[in-house]
Amino acid sequence: MNIWLVAGLAAVAGVLAEGLILHYLLPLLQETAATRKNYQGWDIPVSAGISFPLALLLVYTIILLFAPLYEQPVNREIYFLFLMGIFAISLLGFADDMLGQRDTLGFKGHLGALLHGRMTTGGLKAAGGALIALFLALSLASGWPDIIVDTLIMALFANMLNLLDLRPGRAVKGFSFFFFLLAFLASWKINWILIAPLLGATLYYVHFDLKALAMMGDSGSNVLGLALGFMAAGSLPLSFKVGVLFFLIFMHLITEKYSLTRIIEKVAVLRKIDQWGRGKSDGKSEKTS
Repeated sequence: MNIWLVAGLAAVAGVLAEGLILHYLLPLLQETAATRKNYQGWDIPVSAGISFPLALLLVYTIILLFAPLYEQPVNREIYFLFLMGIFAISLLGFADDMLGQRDTLGFKGHLGALLHGRMTTGGLKAAGGALIALFLALSLASGWPDIIVDTLIMALFANMLNLLDLRPGRAVKGFSFFFFLLAFLASWKINWILIAPLLGATLYYVHFDLKALAMMGDSGSNVLGLALGFMAAGSLPLSFKVGVLFFLIFMHLITEKYSLTRIIEKVAVLRKIDQWGRGKSDGKSEKTS
C-alpha cells in the first residue's frame, strides 16, 4: 500500500478517533467539574487535549494491525517511543491543569520556587518535560551534539506551544505553522504516517477550541509542542536544528519580558490571523504555565 495513501487514511482515522473520544470526554470533564471560566465567565471543559494521546493510541493500534499490507516495513519502535513521550508529557500537563497554583508564573518564577525548596506544578512539568525530552533524544540521536540540541528543541517546543495557548485556536494555528515550516525545512521528508493521525485529530478539535467549547490545556499544548520537537529532531540536519533552537530560545526570552498577546495585538497581520475563526462567542481564558 502506498505511503501517501496510508498517511491520508491515518489522518482520516485521526479525525474519526478524535471525534469519538471528544464525544465522551467533554461531557465527562463537565460532569466532574474539570472546568475553568473563560473571559465571559462561562465554565468550559479544560484539559480536552488529553484526547490527543488517546486518539493516537487508537490509530497507531490500527496501523500496526494492518502493518503487513504496507509496501515498507513499519518501525514499531518509533511508534512506541513517540507514543510514550506524548502520554508522559500530556500527563504532566494534566497535572498542571488540575492542580496548578497560579501564584507562581513563568520560567523564572518556577525556577526561583525550586531553588527555594518549593516544587510547583509548573516546575514539575518543566523538569519532567526536560527529562522526557532527554530520554527521547538519547533514543533518537547518536552523538552528544545532536542529543543536547534535540533535548532542548523538544523541551522548548513543548513550552512554546503552552505559551501560545492563551487564546482560542492560537495553539493549533501555531502548531500548523511550525509543522509546515519544519516539513519544508526537511524537504517534506518526514514520517508522515507517524504524524498524520495528530494532524487529523487537531483538525477535528480546532472547532471546539475556536468557539470556546473547550480548552486543550497544558495536556494538549504540550503534546503538540513535543510532536514538533520530535519531528525536528528526527528530520532536520544539525545545522538546521541549531537555527530552530536559537529561535526558540529567543522566543522564550521575549515572552519572559513581554506579553505575547500584546505583541500579537500590536501587529495587524498577526492580530488578524489570531482572531480568524473565533466568531462572536470566543473565549479568552488567560491560562498561564
